[in-house]
Amino acid sequence: MIKSYSELVLLNTFADRFEYLKLCGGVGVETFGYDRYLNQTLYRSDEWKRFRRQIIMRDNGCDLGIADRPIFDPKIIIHHINPLTKEQVLNRSPEIFNPDNVISCRHETHMAIHYGSLDNIDIQVVERTKNDTCPWRH
Repeated sequence: MIKSYSELVLLNTFADRFEYLKLCGGVGVETFGYDRYLNQTLYRSDEWKRFRRQIIMRDNGCDLGIADRPIFDPKIIIHHINPLTKEQVLNRSPEIFNPDNVISCRHETHMAIHYGSLDNIDIQVVERTKNDTCPWRH
């Protein structure tokens, strides 16, 4: 089944989006193996960096595009909804840069999509209050 960003954004909650995206992979299951340099070369390219910026802006820098889940991690992950294959990277498949095949997420969320479950992610949203980040003003 091919999944898409267009379908994903119809789901309103983080939990629903996570369930839609989860891959149930196993730790140690080979993806790119010794050919990992291929996707690393891709992710370091100027073309990818431009595309990545566009996706982060589209998703407002939020985890799975949920407005009340801003990503404060130093690096936002762009997750391919339908995982890429070695052949797609070698052939520069259009799916690599298809905005309907990617979503912004935190590293923790990305790892849970591939190998974990919703239990591995803190999904509680902390409600902000006035001066909550300023300890001398209460």
